[in-house]
Amino acid sequence: MGKIIAGINMTLDGFCDHTYGIADDELHQHYSELLRSSGTILYGRITYQLMEYWPPIVKDPTGNQAVDEFAVIMDSTPKIVFSRTLEKVDWESARIATRSLEEEILALKQQSDNDILVGSPSLIAAATELNLVDQYQLCVHPVIAGKGLPLFKNIGDLRFLKLIKTKAFGSGAIVLYYEPAKGTAGSVQ
Repeated sequence: MGKIIAGINMTLDGFCDHTYGIADDELHQHYSELLRSSGTILYGRITYQLMEYWPPIVKDPTGNQAVDEFAVIMDSTPKIVFSRTLEKVDWESARIATRSLEEEILALKQQSDNDILVGSPSLIAAATELNLVDQYQLCVHPVIAGKGLPLFKNIGDLRFLKLIKTKAFGSGAIVLYYEPAKGTAGSVQ
């Protein structure tokens, strides 16, 4: 069974806003590798609509190898969109969820050994509340936004995480890899 990986870009002060990240070649290569190793990515409506930026680049490449490669991989990666308002999606590799987040994740885990990515702030928070996340990959950019959408909005219970590794980029961004910790405060394993 693959892992459920919550992956997102965020600012140093904990806000999720794609316009504040440093989207250089190194970051695009990192996310290309992550998408290659996954079977599906789960999005909420807002993030899905932001990602619709990529199909036109597949048809009309930019000439930047890292960006163009990411666009092709993003285009072909299966996507499940959770929305109360979208009735259809035009992206060939996407479909609208027909089950709850929990039901979709559990079904996907049974169907494939590939990792399942959760790439929207609202879905990451919901999957966290359901105790479904196996790993968090938080790419923290060296930017202080001062405002925006906090990643873990509406989390009801205290959660402890265990840092398992880090990956630093030349831009100063760093990916923090966490797993849910076992135990309680003072005895986290």
